[in-house]
Amino acid sequence: MSNKRVAVAGATGVVGRELIRMLEERNYPLSSLKLLASERSAGQELTFKGETLKVETLREDSFKDVDVALFSAGGGTSKHFAPFAAKDGCVVVDNSSAWRMDPEVPLVVPEVNPGDIAKHKGIIANPNCSTIQMVVVLKPLHDAAKIRRVVVSTYQAVSGAGKAALQELDDQMHAVLAGEEPACSVFHYPMAFNVVPAIPHKNPFEANGYTTEEMKMVNETKKIMGDDSIKVTATTVRVPVRTGHSEAVNIETEQKLTAAQARELLAKAPGVTVMDDPANNVYPTPMHAAGRQTTYVGRIREDLSLDNGLDLWIVSDNLLKGAALNAVEIAELL
Repeated sequence: MSNKRVAVAGATGVVGRELIRMLEERNYPLSSLKLLASERSAGQELTFKGETLKVETLREDSFKDVDVALFSAGGGTSKHFAPFAAKDGCVVVDNSSAWRMDPEVPLVVPEVNPGDIAKHKGIIANPNCSTIQMVVVLKPLHDAAKIRRVVVSTYQAVSGAGKAALQELDDQMHAVLAGEEPACSVFHYPMAFNVVPAIPHKNPFEANGYTTEEMKMVNETKKIMGDDSIKVTATTVRVPVRTGHSEAVNIETEQKLTAAQARELLAKAPGVTVMDDPANNVYPTPMHAAGRQTTYVGRIREDLSLDNGLDLWIVSDNLLKGAALNAVEIAELL
């Protein structure tokens, strides 16, 4: 790979900081790094490989000297600025939902559909965090036995909702333990010691009763896997965990796969670590997954209610493989 001129848009956010860390940890071959954010965050200083970099204001002309831009600045920001970057010859890897279902924009998980990158026209979409960790595990099983149906329930960390959400969780924890009423601004209901639907603050539910987060998993799975015949239903839930999404996934396959066969396939799968010895209390948890660049799968067992069914427990760091790591891996493939 030749050295690239790289920009990170949304550099001061939770995912933005992880993007910078992944570029450093994976020694991405760059010749320069530009950090961009809103005017409110401009002027902040962040470090990269021991060097202090000042955050600049994100503008329409910020990408004239940039080869690859990693966006994590929200859907509206991406919708406005990504086309300007692409017009200036920069390739955008966008972490928001703005471009994911655009038929002209590839939606990529490198372990699943790396070839789709070649179809880009200046913008590549990074999938939803919950979708990424699920399809990394499903891909080898689909290739071996063809998945007919997926039923997924998520247990999503608060960091997926951003810095303000994490602060709100901390504040609410302190309030509840002090016997006080927890204040809510990011979430509709208290997050501390509670379980709530994983929904955005605005327009959370669609006409069909599913949340927008649930429909992301339904639609993105089909697009990434390249198979519209896969039936997907999802229930997405936010739990009071800081980092690391967990998922209970049930699949029905066309051909029979035993639990042993599934373990063997997944042990060879890129980006996947099998952690499955329940007799010795070995199974993945979000606390274990936090900070690690892999997707864990455990509790692999055959569905007692279905001839060709498997149950899986999938856990990954939502800020890494669910966001920053996947984006940097896309940039590496570029």
